[in-house]
Amino acid sequence: MESMDSSSFKLIALDMDGTLLNEEKRISEENREAILAALKAGKTVIMSTGRGVQSAMPYVKELGLCTPIVAVNGSEVWESPDKLLSRTLLEAETVHRLHALALEHDSWWWAYAVEGIFNRESESMDIDHLNWLKFGYYTENLEKLALIRTTVAGWGILEITNSHPCNIELNPRGVSKASGVEAVCQLLNITMSEVIAMGDSENDISMIRAAGLGVAMGNAQEEVKRVADLTTLTNEEHAVAKVIHDYLLTP
Repeated sequence: MESMDSSSFKLIALDMDGTLLNEEKRISEENREAILAALKAGKTVIMSTGRGVQSAMPYVKELGLCTPIVAVNGSEVWESPDKLLSRTLLEAETVHRLHALALEHDSWWWAYAVEGIFNRESESMDIDHLNWLKFGYYTENLEKLALIRTTVAGWGILEITNSHPCNIELNPRGVSKASGVEAVCQLLNITMSEVIAMGDSENDISMIRAAGLGVAMGNAQEEVKRVADLTTLTNEEHAVAKVIHDYLLTP
């Protein structure tokens, strides 16, 4: 990677789990201080996460962020923590099919709807009357996982990624963290070449590829490292702070 001065970049998009958060699901003091320094320097720091906004919000509040949020892998883009910019829903018929597939393979599943988070243990779930954002499967049986993935891929209507080697995450076709960050760039009148994107999983690949500087975590899946411009430290080593200081704040 050829050297760049910090004025090249105006925004950093951060995955949360495995990236900003350590294994205890906390933001380290080093990462927090670096984020606050970036904001003070006039840079934009956003969360770009597979989590629903309700799950991301405690961390947004902890940092005092009022910047945009890319949630549920891009199915929602928030202009600010209290103002929705766009939302792309899964059709109820598709959720019925995904749910049936989970039952067929006896797989753990979870799903984000505007109304809340549902999973295999949810007692009541009226699929037809909820607004669905993302569906996921989790199983440590990788053969079963591959079979589910192949089946869903054959439908040709969904974005298929993961946030862990043992899961699959499904969003509407064309929706990704990249599409979410691009929407934020349009909002802020900047380009993707002025973005740093950091992540560790398959659902981060789209934004890492599209960003001016795509950064894989030291703990990232190998495929993420292959497509990134550089690989940094792990989420236990305050990698976010290092990248902010090296590429966003260094003159």
